[in-house]
Amino acid sequence: MAVRHRLIKVSPRAVWDVLADGSRYAEWVVGTSDSEPVRGRWPQVGSAIAYEIRVGPVRLGNETVVRFCEEGTELGLEARAGVLGTARISLELRPWGPYCLVIADEHPLQGVGGKLHNVGVEALLQLRHRTMLARLARLCESEAAPEREAPDEAGTQRPARARGLRGAAAHGGADGHA
Repeated sequence: MAVRHRLIKVSPRAVWDVLADGSRYAEWVVGTSDSEPVRGRWPQVGSAIAYEIRVGPVRLGNETVVRFCEEGTELGLEARAGVLGTARISLELRPWGPYCLVIADEHPLQGVGGKLHNVGVEALLQLRHRTMLARLARLCESEAAPEREAPDEAGTQRPARARGLRGAAAHGGADGHA
């Protein structure tokens, strides 16, 4: 079972907004292109998106179906990969301070993928997830960048202690000694 996590420096709501837009699936999922909702209202249970996988000149049409959805916190997907079978993919969002910890968990369910699942396949899934979560982070953080850099409501920057310990304060005093 390939489990990987990534801290994304935006709120869980901002991450959920990207996950809940089925037309953006291909922007963050590795190996896919041209995603579009085809059934139901994404991400409601039973809804589906279709997408294309390109391997050189070969183009394969696939589909992902929502099997579980707890709005704002977890999305359970079943990805159908033709002759390779299906995989269960769970994306869990946890608040981590002001940020979002995303936990991706994938495991083959049926077909050849399930029968041939081994340490080598697991390693490939880990690489795929690392790239997928990096894409998701880039997408979410780039959209939220103006919000993160904005001054507070009064139009001023927060004091250093509100941002975290910095400089001499981090070392126990003005002289730098603890």
